[in-house]
Amino acid sequence: MSFLDLLFLYVMITSIQPIINKRMIESARQKLIGKIEKKRNSRVILLVHRQETMNYLGFPVYRYIDINDSEEVIRAISMTDPSIPLDIILHTPGGLVLASLQIARAIKRHKGKITVHVPHHAMSGGTLIALAADEIVMAKDAVLGPVDPQIGEYPAVSILKLIKEKPISEIDDKMLILADVAQKALNQTKEAVKELLSGNYPDDVAENIANSLVEGKWTHDYPITYEMAKELGLKVRCDIDPEIQQLMSLYPQPIQKKGSVEYLPFSKFNK
Repeated sequence: MSFLDLLFLYVMITSIQPIINKRMIESARQKLIGKIEKKRNSRVILLVHRQETMNYLGFPVYRYIDINDSEEVIRAISMTDPSIPLDIILHTPGGLVLASLQIARAIKRHKGKITVHVPHHAMSGGTLIALAADEIVMAKDAVLGPVDPQIGEYPAVSILKLIKEKPISEIDDKMLILADVAQKALNQTKEAVKELLSGNYPDDVAENIANSLVEGKWTHDYPITYEMAKELGLKVRCDIDPEIQQLMSLYPQPIQKKGSVEYLPFSKFNK
């Protein structure tokens, strides 16, 4: 075999290897998802975002919850028998309120038990989704985040604080408009949080959780630990299944963009 033949063979192998590795990882994920479904007798849906990058203000980031995600998750839920429990695995920095709330409401309407698992982090819109669950299971060092609305690059609560502290004569029209939008966003988000918590929490507990998460107690990217979540009154546990944590190892940092929602389309739990 000549040198050129060897070079050609080397180029072919190195070109095919990433494709083979990708297929092997995808196959391993599908097998493990099926194993978890069989073990828990539930439908498993993953919402996983990688390539996380942080800007100065924190989240949102490069990969985030978008409309495509909400369409896929809602489709997966609609394919599942209403009586079958759902295990939602979240690994996300957050994203669009519209998409997050659509997912959360679809989860809330599902009749079977809903468990959200957080192996690492479910910030902002991810936390909004988690609030719709009957139970949240976090890894020991996993975190949730506040769901206070952001108006452009500014937190809504900070805009309102500015309006209250400065004389009206020193505030321009644009900031006054932003303040009006900020107040509406705060009201809407707080009502949405209480809606998601309703039925699983007493009204006074739901009110306290909503106030803490929405009204600017922390910065938007502040990590809420398991202990803090429990202190808030959320129904959380920290005994996450090792196989769910193992599943996260099969989501390496991707080089190319891929779908962030995954489930078994032909699961035994389909209607």
